[in-house]
Amino acid sequence: MKNVIRIVIALMAGVASLLAQQKLAQTGMKFLSVGTDTRISAIGGGATATEGFASSVFYNPASMARIPGQVDVVIGTTLWIADITHGYGSIAIRPGTGDLGVFALSFQTVDYGDLFGTEVEGSSGFRETGIFSPTAYAIGFGYAVALNEKLSIGGHARYVQQSIGSFFRKANEPKIDFTAEVAAFDLGVLYKTGYKSLNFGMSIRNFSKEIRYLEENFQLPLTFRVGLSMNMLDLFDVERTSQAFMLTVDADHPRDFPEQVRVGGEYTFFDMLSLRAGYVSESSEKGTSFGVGFSKKDEGEILNSVGVDYAYTPFSVFSSVHRFSFHVAF
Repeated sequence: MKNVIRIVIALMAGVASLLAQQKLAQTGMKFLSVGTDTRISAIGGGATATEGFASSVFYNPASMARIPGQVDVVIGTTLWIADITHGYGSIAIRPGTGDLGVFALSFQTVDYGDLFGTEVEGSSGFRETGIFSPTAYAIGFGYAVALNEKLSIGGHARYVQQSIGSFFRKANEPKIDFTAEVAAFDLGVLYKTGYKSLNFGMSIRNFSKEIRYLEENFQLPLTFRVGLSMNMLDLFDVERTSQAFMLTVDADHPRDFPEQVRVGGEYTFFDMLSLRAGYVSESSEKGTSFGVGFSKKDEGEILNSVGVDYAYTPFSVFSSVHRFSFHVAF
């Protein structure tokens, strides 16, 4: 097990060194950087050290290792800026007693809407080609396992594709299919420190080879992130069976823009209602976020819990972003 830990840390250190050479605004398939999970987006996107839900696969796959039931499912949508709609979903399965770990399937889709296209006509002219609809999606497989009571590791492999459509690049030439595809990988570690409920996490997201798009090369939005989370009520002599206040702090080191710090809080009482808020530093357009969630636990033999979540993110220039999701556990 010690060798496994060393390998994981060495891989993360290696990727972190690659990130030291930033390429500002030079990455592609940026839809992979848009926050998926409604709950986590409401607290600023800091989920590296939180655990126990299927959508962890999008943030830190190691956090799936301790889902509370046998099956955890989440599906949601994001009403993004410029009438762009993102969809996502994931299912995490813990077979048997959990000794084999947790397996997950995930997907992301993007609907960019309808756009008006033009093509080159003659030496210096253009003509309209009608409406076209760009698409993007990612499908993935994740796995997480708790190596002991404190340490969990996980990975997430995805097939990612983005397509604009088929167009004439030059007059009197065949149409070219403007499509790019690549395999991407995420890796994560979660460590329970042993001090009350304090967790420490690390993750690397969107690691892939360089993509060739006609004559241009670009890379995915590779991101290295470290984070902490804790139920802050552990520090006080208060009743904690019916309420909790989770505080999260994440530090991001992306490849294509400056570092950011994400701070978020979630207050939950009676395991039913959660109020959330978050803040992202060095973000000129979406610094704050808010959200609410309702869930109900079921003592039945099959259903464990069911709930809905909503998140709101105001943008200073663009229209505000709204997120909705539904989750169920068995």
